[in-house]
Amino acid sequence: MGDRQVRVLAEIRRIAAEELDFRGPIEPHHELMKDLQLDSLGLTVMAVELENRFRVRLSEEDSAQVKTVGELVKLVAERAAQ
Repeated sequence: MGDRQVRVLAEIRRIAAEELDFRGPIEPHHELMKDLQLDSLGLTVMAVELENRFRVRLSEEDSAQVKTVGELVKLVAERAAQ
């Protein structure tokens, strides 16, 4: 995992804890909806916070394709590199 991906994962963990009151470990293999128990509002909060922090744009199509924390990390890191 590259440096940018490590920063994205750390931010996902911060958002989950501070903004979404999630308690527990968050690892790349965890599913956003099943393991992190994010509903559509939680997913929106996560997306907006990541967009603001990394100055990227995430579309509804992106969210439909992203199921795990690792996939979200990869997507945000790739967008931030552009």
